[in-house]
Amino acid sequence: MTERISLRRLHAFVACAEAGTMTGAARRLFVTQGAVSIAISQLERQIGVQLLLRSKAKGLTLTEAGRVLLPEARSLLARADALQTGMRDLGNAPSGSLVIGCFTTIAPFLLPRVLEEFQAAHPQVTLDFVEGSLTDLQQLLLDGTCELAVLYGVDIQAGIEYDTLYPTQPYVLLPPSHPLAEKGEIRLADLADHDMIALDVPPSLRYFNEVLSSAGVSPRIRHRTESFEMVRSLVARGVGYSLLIQRPIADVSYEGRGVVIRRIKDDILPLDVVLARPAGVRLTRRADAFSAFCRTFAPLR
Repeated sequence: MTERISLRRLHAFVACAEAGTMTGAARRLFVTQGAVSIAISQLERQIGVQLLLRSKAKGLTLTEAGRVLLPEARSLLARADALQTGMRDLGNAPSGSLVIGCFTTIAPFLLPRVLEEFQAAHPQVTLDFVEGSLTDLQQLLLDGTCELAVLYGVDIQAGIEYDTLYPTQPYVLLPPSHPLAEKGEIRLADLADHDMIALDVPPSLRYFNEVLSSAGVSPRIRHRTESFEMVRSLVARGVGYSLLIQRPIADVSYEGRGVVIRRIKDDILPLDVVLARPAGVRLTRRADAFSAFCRTFAPLR
């Protein structure tokens, strides 16, 4: 009979991949360095491939086989932890550690309240988060670092499933002195002859370009930035207008200069905010509780 891979050996492998050294992995697992080394050797012998390259100068480096195994090992260990927790807490409240991802420009508007209110509703769950780009967060879902992620519903990769939380609509951000600031609503065509400050965080810029091109406008981009607040500061200084989706309560920049918010008069397809997960993976009880919480939370944003 073929020997089954033990969870202990997989724990050792994941710890080595994350720590980068046998010593660091041993500290994480509260075992000796020798025990880690033996576990890795046994795992490599069992599956018949080398997983880690050892170097005194560089520490541990994943081989190609190691890179393939790592997300699978993380996923299997997460499911084993969930099974253990679920059996122990059968009939009780969700518990354990839950790591969620959140798109970088959504995070300041959503996460603080989510962290507080979800934690209050589920005190036995330890909630943590990772911010990142659309591409980065989907990779974190696929490799098991995050169980769920809040994203915009565009450019979703194969292997990712999602549920729509709520739709969003872009708005025009203007300096108070801008000639269009006197209008109650802005037609996109009116922006054609004005400089734009572009939020260049995928998929934001592509989406805004599509919005403008739907009205026959080719944006005159004067500056690009990955910082939401840099966009607002440049607009407040009168450098140009911008299109944004998330809206702070205070209509002032970091410098205390005012900005003007105007609705777009054109009909625009909304950009959905979604809750994503790895396809085909059964959610843990804590992740399922978070998903249910988000569905009730979103309308109150």
